[in-house]
Amino acid sequence: MNFKKYLFIILSFTAFYTYGQSADPNYKLIGANFVQAKNYYLLTLLENNAAAKQLISNDAELVKLTQTRLDNIKSSLTTCKDPLCFTQTIKFSDEEIKTVGDRLTSLYKANNALGNLVKQHLIPSGTYIQYKGLSPVQLLVKAWEQDAKAINYAIEVYAEGRKPNYPAIDSISFNVKSRSYLNLVYDASATILDESKHTKLFFIPSMNYALHCLEINERDDAANDEPMTLKANKNAFNRIKTINWANYKYTMILIPGAGPDVAGVALSAEGMLRCRVAALRYFEGLAPFIMTSGGKVHPYKTKYNEADEMKKFMVEKLHVPENAILVDPHARHTTTNMRNCVRIIFRYGMPFNKPCITSTDKSQSYSIEHMAGRCEKELGYVPYTLGKRLSDTEQEFYPVITSLQIDADEPLDP
Repeated sequence: MNFKKYLFIILSFTAFYTYGQSADPNYKLIGANFVQAKNYYLLTLLENNAAAKQLISNDAELVKLTQTRLDNIKSSLTTCKDPLCFTQTIKFSDEEIKTVGDRLTSLYKANNALGNLVKQHLIPSGTYIQYKGLSPVQLLVKAWEQDAKAINYAIEVYAEGRKPNYPAIDSISFNVKSRSYLNLVYDASATILDESKHTKLFFIPSMNYALHCLEINERDDAANDEPMTLKANKNAFNRIKTINWANYKYTMILIPGAGPDVAGVALSAEGMLRCRVAALRYFEGLAPFIMTSGGKVHPYKTKYNEADEMKKFMVEKLHVPENAILVDPHARHTTTNMRNCVRIIFRYGMPFNKPCITSTDKSQSYSIEHMAGRCEKELGYVPYTLGKRLSDTEQEFYPVITSLQIDADEPLDP
């Protein structure tokens, strides 16, 4: 056996075993609000876990922080004359982020509500897996810091008009300099004050404001097709447990989406061709499942979802069985096509040590082969390890568990 290939296999199994001690494929994420849970999982846990909620609700310093926030929002309704004035009273300051981190550190004990939250939820969820080398209390604080900064980012983009990472497809829906927009921001602050006036949870006003910003911008993309195992992926998900994986060389055939450039077009010509090539590989028996991947991306604020439209095309035109197709209706970039595929493989209990293949056009296929630098820049890690190139359109890859990490500056697909 080639030494490099042998070393890769050993490292792959070692990495899976190591991470397997933390991320648990049987863990089920909690939270009825999918946009909230996917973006701010620690805060979702603190809101929904009765013991942890009681602990932080009874901390005098955190309650004081909550009341100060509400007082500042109330004051802004009579003093603010521009949108930034309103949002500055709602975002977390660096000092507040540190104060909360210090309080969480003081409140944490290995066997109290916060300790159990870390042990029973944060660690097995894998949602903050990049901090796996830290102590449990340090992990708790890092998760808090990430959620706070993610809230600030969503407010900056979808209330203040900051340019997101991909402005052409993800920008704010409003003219932030218009008089009508000033009225809208005022109304948003007034609404959040009314909704939050009885809360003792320090993060509720800011988190809910961020969620409102996404809502009024019609940017609830993170909730596309959710819960997927009961909707778009139900039949394929139920079929997973019947598969004899030894009969297949690959776990999955992944088709990255190709959004149309013209409004009103459901599926691009390139997307159709990618589906046709992948269907050939499926009928050759390379893998028991195809995954179509892509959200509502191109053109700006399209109503069509790439993954759903590709699945529809494959079932209706190419006669691929519906229960052989899994959709990832969230990815907005090639980097997250790969990442989200890994997440579904892990969460759905599919083999994590078998290779998968991407099936796409020649140009994108070779782009994926050289995409590691872009992944590091945008995600902070590479969500896959490349295997063999099979053809101009097919490339092997192996899943990397770090893909479970929440992305704090992509609220439409965190």
